[in-house]
Amino acid sequence: MSTAGDGKQGLAKTLMPVPDPHPDVFDTQWPLRVADVDREGRLKFDAATRHIQDIGTDQLREMGYEETHPLWIVRRTMIDMVEPIVFKDILRLRRWCSGTSNRWCEMRVRIEGRRGGLVESEAFWININRETQGPARISDDFIEGLRRTTDENRLRWKPYLKGGSREDAASVHRYPVRVSDIDIFDHMNNSVYWGVIEEYLNTRPDLMTAPLRVTIEHDLPVALGDDLEIIRHEYPAGSTDKFGAELADRGVTTLTYVVGDETKAVAAIFPL
Repeated sequence: MSTAGDGKQGLAKTLMPVPDPHPDVFDTQWPLRVADVDREGRLKFDAATRHIQDIGTDQLREMGYEETHPLWIVRRTMIDMVEPIVFKDILRLRRWCSGTSNRWCEMRVRIEGRRGGLVESEAFWININRETQGPARISDDFIEGLRRTTDENRLRWKPYLKGGSREDAASVHRYPVRVSDIDIFDHMNNSVYWGVIEEYLNTRPDLMTAPLRVTIEHDLPVALGDDLEIIRHEYPAGSTDKFGAELADRGVTTLTYVVGDETKAVAAIFPL
């Protein structure tokens, strides 16, 4: 089963279609609750990210690898808000593997509302060794199960984004790190980075009128007490091809998450 799609890669990559029906696609449902939505009742990006994390844990448990492969970190998450899912709907979530290597994999999640709405995502997950805190080999039997939904078995890490500088930024502002942002790994949880996205989108309601793709790549963790700043750059349509030729015809916003001179993460936002 191929992940190639129409061949687009990088930020403009084509996400693998859901292989449905397929016995190795994990399929579950739960309600969309009040903490998941914004003032207009739309499923938020940070809430969608929590759902993506939660279904990953549920699938790991269902497959029987929760004890042997308990620690994973996400290096990149790409989310397409294709059509809003609204409050009080029932979410159907499907998760499957779209690419593997010995120590990491890409996992697709599709979130659909029973009454309409669609969110697509793909995340690059790295298996972590508990003792060394470095990448660890995924067991052969686990890999075999993951590969049942993809023929991409030589997955490599290639960054799509590079942090922006303060010198030519459209804005720079502080983003306080709260105790409630810190997770079991003693780092700022992945979903909090997506809260920054929601803050930005609140200033750009025009972006929410069309399908939207947001990608975040993580370089280094953010810890409690860090003086986190968000550096914003705006690239109007036709002003650059630095994100690939496919995106030269649309505006792209980048948000660089920095602590001092260290880039912690970079996000890119653009209409599909």
